[in-house]
Amino acid sequence: MNTSTRSQPWHGSFSQTGDQRAVRGRPDWTDGFFFLLLAVGAGYALTRLGQSMDYYEKIILCGTVPALAWLGWLWRPLRLLMVACALAAGLALLLYQNDLARAEQVFFLKYLFSSQSAILWMSALFLLATACYWIGIVSPTAAWLGTALTWGAVFAGITGLLVRWREGHLMGPDLGHIPVSNLYEVFVLFALITALFYLYYERKYATRALGGFVLLVISSAMVFLLWYAFTRDAAQIQPLVPALKNWWMKLHVPANFIGYGTFSLVAMVGFAYLVKQHGQTTSWIKLAPLFVLGVLLCGEPMVFRTTGLSATWMVYGGIGVVIVGAILLARRRIAQALPALEVLDDIMYRAIAIGFAFFTVATVLGALWAADAWGAYWQWDPKETWALIVWLNYAAWLHMRLIKGLRGTVAAYWALVGLLITGFAFLGVNMFLSGLHSYGEL
Repeated sequence: MNTSTRSQPWHGSFSQTGDQRAVRGRPDWTDGFFFLLLAVGAGYALTRLGQSMDYYEKIILCGTVPALAWLGWLWRPLRLLMVACALAAGLALLLYQNDLARAEQVFFLKYLFSSQSAILWMSALFLLATACYWIGIVSPTAAWLGTALTWGAVFAGITGLLVRWREGHLMGPDLGHIPVSNLYEVFVLFALITALFYLYYERKYATRALGGFVLLVISSAMVFLLWYAFTRDAAQIQPLVPALKNWWMKLHVPANFIGYGTFSLVAMVGFAYLVKQHGQTTSWIKLAPLFVLGVLLCGEPMVFRTTGLSATWMVYGGIGVVIVGAILLARRRIAQALPALEVLDDIMYRAIAIGFAFFTVATVLGALWAADAWGAYWQWDPKETWALIVWLNYAAWLHMRLIKGLRGTVAAYWALVGLLITGFAFLGVNMFLSGLHSYGEL
């Protein structure tokens, strides 16, 4: 299993991508100015909205200031993104003038900055970015455009969630909750987290060749999101169920979806690893396991339906099969564009390590939340059980990596299977197994 080299040191990989943080060693005046901006923003929020926050929510808000400042120091482009999103969301709030009806009257709200409009833009930009990344295999300009569109999609999505939060407050005091409480909102969150981690690794390893792979899973989420929004009117802001009216949600859900996002990214990097490895393979028998796994991943959302398959879902499944087949047919050209196997292996390891850490924190927070809401830390609810299965799966992956030197083909296939397990824990449990965590049926 020991088929790749040791992981590249953090400082070396940063320097190669033009990031001089390891050389600088400590924050400069721009980091201090950014921290000041965050502090002013938090102070403004406490002044204007403090009466609607409880004690714990105020602590969380204050805690995000140093956390975001540290992230901005760690990754400079994130600072520009946060400032741009804050300005766009602030403009939207000014345009609303505390009147939700203006969403249909003001041009910029109706077509750009209302939460539904911004999230629709996010979906469209992610889909366009996916196409550009694949064209970028043969055209560097298209790959650059894919990166720009992905940043644009992240900007639109974060702005949409911020505005949606305020829209809830305008609708009523019981509706002004953090927008991570239902399937529609967490799909947006999932796409944003996955995209941000991808963009970070894209810069860190100076390669855009993975964009098409990672954006495929995001685009699949966007197709589902659009279907869910238009057929189930899922974009409407709804009151929280009693169990969700708790400040634990603000910590548990984001931490959980950092895990889901990184695990999804790892699976697609694992798929890219296997495509790279089979770049010169001529036997379709050797490619069959990869094709079958790819088809299973494409068909997983259809399996989670509790009603019959419509023509829309059949088309979705057919497109997925065609995409997987096309990637394998073009594997030689794609393999040439992908970075070295050692780099792909390193990304898988680092992303799983980060995702596992956050998923562990989310599981602990979930247990504390369960004790507060339902009176017990653990009840073997189906969601809890499958969260444990996901945790054990990636704990075993990391154990085998650190103790037995797991690398290469087995690690990549394991990452792909891991996404099937994670997908069932995220969606399948809610569809088939009744419990305390159910979002509803598809």
